[in-house]
This record gives sequence, C-alpha cells and structure tokens, in this order.
Amino acid sequence: MEGVTDTYALHQLVPLAKELDENKVTPGLLGFVVFAVLAVGVWFLMKSMNKHMKQVDFEEEPAPPAEAGKAPAPRR
Repeated sequence: MEGVTDTYALHQLVPLAKELDENKVTPGLLGFVVFAVLAVGVWFLMKSMNKHMKQVDFEEEPAPPAEAGKAPAPRR
C-alpha cells in the first residue's frame, strides 16, 4: 500500500516542479548551510591564529661585525 501513497505524493509534487524556471539553478538550503559552516570554521581558525601569534616573542640576533678582508659567513 505504501507504493500507492508514494506515487500519489509524487504526482502531487510534479506540478509544483513545473512552476520552477528550468533554466535557473540555485544552491538551495544545503549550499547555504555548507557555506555558513565553512565561514564559521574560518572565523574560529582566525581567532585561534591571532591568539597564537600574540604569544610569539621574536627578537632577531644582531649581525656580527664583518671584518674588512673576509667574505661574509654563509647563513645556515
């Protein structure tokens, strides 16, 4: 008996689908949800990155004075 109700429901939805413009494609609810989840994920990643970057304390060592007759030492 379920097959009859499924077929009946399908016939009810076909006229609704015909009213839609067949040349128009939209992302729909799923596209919006995926985009929103990605945006929230990027926002949390940016907050985490900013927190970690504030903890970095970097001081560069001063360059040793170069002697007149020698070539500069190679960097490692």
